[in-house]
Amino acid sequence: MLLIQQGILKAKKGEIDEKNIGIDIAAENSVYLFNRNGCFRRNAYYLQKHRYFDRLIMILIALSSMKLALESYFVYEPEDSQIKIISSELDFVFNYAFIFECILKTIALGFTMDEGSYLRDSWNGLDFFIVSTSIIDMLLASTDIPALKVLRLLRMIRPLRVISHNPQLKMIVAALFESVGSIINVSVVVLIIWMMFAIYGMNTYMGMFFYCSKEPYKLNTRWVCQDAGGEWLRFDSNFDNIGQAMVTLFIVSSLEGWPDIMHQAIDITKRDNGPVKENSPG
Repeated sequence: MLLIQQGILKAKKGEIDEKNIGIDIAAENSVYLFNRNGCFRRNAYYLQKHRYFDRLIMILIALSSMKLALESYFVYEPEDSQIKIISSELDFVFNYAFIFECILKTIALGFTMDEGSYLRDSWNGLDFFIVSTSIIDMLLASTDIPALKVLRLLRMIRPLRVISHNPQLKMIVAALFESVGSIINVSVVVLIIWMMFAIYGMNTYMGMFFYCSKEPYKLNTRWVCQDAGGEWLRFDSNFDNIGQAMVTLFIVSSLEGWPDIMHQAIDITKRDNGPVKENSPG
């Protein structure tokens, strides 16, 4: 047990001793082909643990992410344009590089059955899912089926692979997941408070956020509006039910779009009546 712990520590530091390669994994034969003491598997293990290999994968992830960002500037270019062809070729290069990484780690660690295998790590599972969708996307590249184009959108999650190669990011994401329960508790308290104010808003402003589509400040009752050929409408933000009231409060609390609601509230008069200019400045 002590020997295994020492081997893991050395592997993490990049100080891999040839005699200890592979002792921190339980798979005796990865994918039933490669023995743990075999030269090929030992070299694969050494390569995928090497810090320069990890840095190379990080560079490829960064370049792939930059390419995805640049694609938005030529999304309307014809498919046979030079820049589209280069982009497609780069996609193949990145895909083959990530497939090679996946195969290398599978050979070195085993696939999934034993402790320490490739898919036993949830972050490697994310990498494998991204690689699998990339393979399917390549195989169906010449197929013109609209439903399958969704697979191409999964390329957008490639930057998430940075997490699996960065211990600090792993720690942050793990902390976020652990705090989900507390965040839900806080959200429930906030929703209860919003509900209290929404009920107050309904008691105060229910039925007051109406207007006429034709001369709203002159035709301020439903019957006058309809007689004049107008349409009696309700503002999108209102307090006529608990759902709309909570949405209105959310808009106000987000500080985005609240001036429109403020001006509507300043002009309210009474229930089922339209607005009057600055009728309720308070």
